[in-house]
Amino acid sequence: MDNSEKTDEFYEKLKAQLYDTATWPSEYLYKFIVLTESSGVNHIEALFDNLGAVMTTKESKNGKYTSVSINVRLKNPEAVIAKYKEVSENVEGVISL
Repeated sequence: MDNSEKTDEFYEKLKAQLYDTATWPSEYLYKFIVLTESSGVNHIEALFDNLGAVMTTKESKNGKYTSVSINVRLKNPEAVIAKYKEVSENVEGVISL
């Protein structure tokens, strides 16, 4: 099984869990980690612009990494997954939690 198949399988499981655990539209909390020195925080912020998202950031103790938490109301699990994919495709070195 290659990475693409693993990723697709992960997103299918996530979609099923989201439908089972929430009434849509619903609030969703994204968490990402990026290198502080990169422009990752700005890229992520731009991807969630105009969605009414509330974004908070916190640098790691040594300042090397920044965690980004985003709370946003989305219409369905497909929208949640689409944002995960958009971030992973557009932000270099991002870690999704």
